[in-house]
Amino acid sequence: MDSIHIYGGNFLRGETKIQGSKNAVLPILAACLLIKGTCVIRNCPRIADVYHMQNLLQELGCLVSWAGNTVTVNALHVNDNRMWGESVTRMRSSVMLLGAMIGRLGDVTMAYPGGCVIGSRPIDIHLSALRKMGAEIVEEERFFTAKARKLQGMEQELPFPSVGATENVILAAVTAKGTTVLRNAAREPEIVALCGFLTEAGADIRGAGSGELVIRGVEELHEVKYTVPADRIVAGTYITAVLAAGGSIFLENAPAGQLEALLSVAEAMGGCVSVNEEGIGVDVIHKLKAFPYLKTEVYDGFPTDLQSPLMAALSLAQGQSIIEESIFENRFRVVPDLQQMGADIEVVKNKAYISGVEMLQGMEVEAEELRGGAALVVAGLAAQGNSVVKNRHFIERGYENICKDLRNLGADISLA
Repeated sequence: MDSIHIYGGNFLRGETKIQGSKNAVLPILAACLLIKGTCVIRNCPRIADVYHMQNLLQELGCLVSWAGNTVTVNALHVNDNRMWGESVTRMRSSVMLLGAMIGRLGDVTMAYPGGCVIGSRPIDIHLSALRKMGAEIVEEERFFTAKARKLQGMEQELPFPSVGATENVILAAVTAKGTTVLRNAAREPEIVALCGFLTEAGADIRGAGSGELVIRGVEELHEVKYTVPADRIVAGTYITAVLAAGGSIFLENAPAGQLEALLSVAEAMGGCVSVNEEGIGVDVIHKLKAFPYLKTEVYDGFPTDLQSPLMAALSLAQGQSIIEESIFENRFRVVPDLQQMGADIEVVKNKAYISGVEMLQGMEVEAEELRGGAALVVAGLAAQGNSVVKNRHFIERGYENICKDLRNLGADISLA
């Protein structure tokens, strides 16, 4: 019964509140390891990846408890330096614990992290950055060990503005000796959130949201209460849903400032976008127009995490659209299922050529990863008749309750 059932072809109408950010809360939970006390994280999404992170923290000796969407982490006693098991091998984000563990214990043994099938995403850039700070890292076939008596701040430049590597350097640097200057740092909102959490805990970080971070190491961090910002990717997914199905929706708490790239595309496709302090409204009345060329980029360009859901909407737009994927080489794995539903999409290397069709047909399809699964839900909302999206566990890695949210927006959708 690991499926989502959708009866599509109906306009969306209604409003829903956007959950806390998956990509922000995971490094924040990792940062709790650096604090010898209790941290309270509000607006934490109850999603599979957060539960995996909870399991890892508990295995390391932390006490973790929930009250609604507030999670409390007591990291006073971290008594294990080994990270093994399913929570590591199934979740790519477990790698961000590396910098925090070296910063806290100075010694960690870790299985190589797993993740989705969207691309290789090697961790070499993470290990190289930590080696430059004085960590001794020995790599074995199935695991690696990292040791550092005391990490040393220094100047370095990332070869690519990797979000994960930036997070690991931040987590390692906040209690390192001296000052770390990180150039070509990632500028995503999730980096800003992590820096905000750490700053409230006593860290000295400057430049969050820019390409250069300056981090002066402090002796220790203190307990903190923090509210996780809204999830821009969840909000973006629901915007692509109304683009595909049509209608009028309002997304409470949606972070419009973080979604400018998508909102400009939505308006170019014929959507009417309104923004206020409460959130984002999107109205789609007329036939969608194709978007001639779109390339995924690091922030503040168009996010790769929204490429698949937008492709589902573009498959119904009038004319031809081209999407170039520049971040993850396997982001087009969802295309065969969209084709099965009637989409006219041709993939050549890292580009997808999309010719809009009049309608999609409901089908039984199968999610292979998180955002591709969300794209199939978007397609099902617009398709005529019944759709079944299998392997919903992939979708639940990032969406707290996608069925409830979309029912609030008028969709006929349920777990099956």
